[in-house]
Amino acid sequence: MTTEPAIKTRRPRAVRTGPDLSLEREAGPGAVVCGVDEVGRGPLAGPVMAAAVVLPPDGLPPAIAARIHDSKALTARAREELVPEIEAHALAFCVAEASVQEIDAINILKATMLAMRRAVDGLAVAPTLALVDGNRAPDLPCAVRTVVKGDAKSLSIAAASIIAKVARDRVMVDLHALHPDFGWDRNAGYPTAEHLAALKRLGPTAHHRTSFGPVREELRLRR
Repeated sequence: MTTEPAIKTRRPRAVRTGPDLSLEREAGPGAVVCGVDEVGRGPLAGPVMAAAVVLPPDGLPPAIAARIHDSKALTARAREELVPEIEAHALAFCVAEASVQEIDAINILKATMLAMRRAVDGLAVAPTLALVDGNRAPDLPCAVRTVVKGDAKSLSIAAASIIAKVARDRVMVDLHALHPDFGWDRNAGYPTAEHLAALKRLGPTAHHRTSFGPVREELRLRR
């Protein structure tokens, strides 16, 4: 009786599934590509913010790039640690916002587009292409490509999402110090049970978006 020799198999290499520079490189050599993302469309309070980031053509150091994902998939600590590393290696970055007053005056979608425009306008280098997370294109002074779930595909967009998220969380922590009953240091202004209960008990602050349903309804009941 003979036995077949054992066949050795190699384990497949782990494949990176996070964002990379594929979309940036499609723009061609010499292109200056920025990633753009926003944060804060859904909260009842605080500004909507956006960030724009231009990465070097070779991207970020591998050890940093490997840690970058959609900001919502990272812990607060991981985002805080990544921001100075992204900023240290980026060719340019800018964070901008649209205020609560602007949100109520022109609506949240237009205010989001305005924050994105301000972020791109504030870059120290002029981009030739903006990769924008989502399916709506802001009016920008360069070509625009929208990318659905872009923070999971483009390293530039993912970097922008992290910077924008950390910047807005810091704003909400500062506002929490003024209005500690709403829990903004924990919920960032989103309509959690804690936030809604405080809204009913105390009424809206100057930092609440009066055009948003729960805030508008509470104001109506208090008239």
